[in-house]
Amino acid sequence: MIILKSNEEIAKIRESNRIVAEILGKLREVMAPGITTKDLDRLAEEMAKKHSARPAFKGYRGYPASLCTSVNSEVVHGIPSNREVREGDIISLDFGILSKGYYGDAAITVPVGEVPDEGKRLIKITEESLYRGIQEARAGNRLGDISAAVQEHVESAGFSVVRDFVGHGIGKSLHEDPQIPNYGTRGRGIVLREGMVFAIEPMVNEGTFDVTVSRDGWTVVTRDGKLSAHFEHTVAISNNGPEILSIVG
Repeated sequence: MIILKSNEEIAKIRESNRIVAEILGKLREVMAPGITTKDLDRLAEEMAKKHSARPAFKGYRGYPASLCTSVNSEVVHGIPSNREVREGDIISLDFGILSKGYYGDAAITVPVGEVPDEGKRLIKITEESLYRGIQEARAGNRLGDISAAVQEHVESAGFSVVRDFVGHGIGKSLHEDPQIPNYGTRGRGIVLREGMVFAIEPMVNEGTFDVTVSRDGWTVVTRDGKLSAHFEHTVAISNNGPEILSIVG
């Protein structure tokens, strides 16, 4: 069941996402060779607590950390550890919080120092594909319009869209209906309505879209070992079009 949100509820979701955006912005600011993914996790959790917010992922279905840190060929759900990031890595940072009964959720992919051109291009195309999808999040459009816009941009650049993991509705629950694939056909799927709030999150691979789950039971990696990038915004559908609630400064 898709839950439409009132303006008051959207305001609360916006505030949760403002906190998420502030934290992701800080993580991007401190990113440098030698920092550990556990350092990043600790900073994210500390900042959330200063806002009296609870990290959304910690303990969710048994996930052991507050932040997802996915490096290079890791797609999503990378578990923070004592691993140091190195010059030339790319790292996806996915973070969410619960504040005053409503969730915020967003993700960015960050270069570590100077990154090879193909890594830079992958990051650029993935972020662009997110905004292409967001442009279609308008009342009267269909869900497939979002999905197709992402897929078209990614595949025109020679990359592939991950199919095993998708975006989702969000509000009082972290994951609500509907699921939002990053591939699809225009004109298909549910009709979009004012009051819907979505977490749209393209995951894009340098090579094929095939992925597998690592032995830790969480970290998803590209099957061919090539790079992956991930961007996510929480977006409300308003009578003025899509409103991004999680702008990362």
